[in-house]
Amino acid sequence: MSTTSKASQRITSLLDDNSFVEIGGLVTARATDFNMKPTETPSDGCITGYGVIDGNLVYVYSQDASVLNGTIGEMHAKKIANLYDMAMKMGAPVIGLIDSAGLRLQEATDALAAFGTIYLKQTLASGVIPQITAILGTCGGGLGLFPTMTDFTFMEEKNAKLFVNAPNALDGNEISKCNSASATFQSEESGIVDVVADEATIFAKIRELIGFLPANNSQDAITECTDDLNRVNPEIAGCVGDTSIAAAILADDNNFFEVKANYAKNMVTGFIKLDGQTVGVVANRAEVCDEEGKVAEKLGAVLTKKGCEKAADFVNFCDSFNIPVLTLTNVTGYEATMCSEKGIAKAAAKLTYAFANATVPKVNVIVGKAYGTAYVAMNSKAIGADITIAWPDAEIGTMDSKLAAKIMYDGQGADVINEKAAEYQALQLSVVSAAKRGYVDQIIDAADTRKYVIGAFEMLFTKSEDRPAKKHGTV
Repeated sequence: MSTTSKASQRITSLLDDNSFVEIGGLVTARATDFNMKPTETPSDGCITGYGVIDGNLVYVYSQDASVLNGTIGEMHAKKIANLYDMAMKMGAPVIGLIDSAGLRLQEATDALAAFGTIYLKQTLASGVIPQITAILGTCGGGLGLFPTMTDFTFMEEKNAKLFVNAPNALDGNEISKCNSASATFQSEESGIVDVVADEATIFAKIRELIGFLPANNSQDAITECTDDLNRVNPEIAGCVGDTSIAAAILADDNNFFEVKANYAKNMVTGFIKLDGQTVGVVANRAEVCDEEGKVAEKLGAVLTKKGCEKAADFVNFCDSFNIPVLTLTNVTGYEATMCSEKGIAKAAAKLTYAFANATVPKVNVIVGKAYGTAYVAMNSKAIGADITIAWPDAEIGTMDSKLAAKIMYDGQGADVINEKAAEYQALQLSVVSAAKRGYVDQIIDAADTRKYVIGAFEMLFTKSEDRPAKKHGTV
């Protein structure tokens, strides 16, 4: 491996010191059309091999833009496909470092077949081994499917480009008007990118993520815990609005790895460890707080199309890799806009299906309001949550008590409506009322949440649940 190329330096930066072993370093292009024969193609523009991250085996490929602009041809793809075959046999993650101009035009149909070969390998690996992509240069055209077929995508904040059609190729657009290939667009608007940062931070974050993930779908992600399992956190009661802070408070050593943080901010997704076991967190978010704890942005405690899709994808990943799921519920309904209405029913169905279909341990903590079928979709007991916990001030029911009273006692005076609203609040919205009907298993002080959630997941550790025999669902 050339130690001077940027592609090789990236691998060195990512992996543990002196751990990388290159595979296929002497492979070069076979094509001879369009004067390719005299052109040297060392490693055919892609360095492949294996190494370790904190002692964990990983397989890595890094595209070399200095060789034919990192374009993908027959042998380039053959190396990546071979890497996938090895990773599948060993049960270890694949990490791709993307920096390529895309299809190698000189190889024509061989290059097209090369793309298809990699798509197939990614498909077969999906749900078996974790797949991570870092976009560090150009990733365009058919190459744009590479990150979207993997599990997690990182993108360099300034120079990286991700697109199927270049910004200037879009009708009515040019790059200064809307740079649809930028990390900002792809993380905030399309939701493809999980983390945006500089290269050094990306490598550090990938290493951190690997520490949360199992090597494959037959292993558990468990490490030793040094944090207090019974830690009491009175401050968590103030985190009903910004549940990303609540997730960090609950986590071992307060370490929360949030994914897709810039996309659909009203839904929080990410990983924490509880007693050393990796747990996926899905949480409604009504507000964003700044570093000083002040509210910087109001979001509304509602399900949105983007939020549902983000959460559904995350739950599906967790279920595939046997990662338990914790939900923090605070939702009052669905977003009510013309734009949202175009897709909210389908998106909410996907979210409901993902929770109901998942057979991993599922714990739901109702931290705020839980209204209507939006609450049902959020990992409620009715669709399969194993344990439902509620804070004392939480509310569970069809809708806000004042609104319910106005509907039921339409036309009557304010005194009557206020009186009936109070009655409705006590009878139909209180967590005690829900607990009496078996919809809530435990009502706990917010400060004790970590202790109870850890206890629930420890109890559920050996959970085994079957689903009806079928090839796969269709939702």
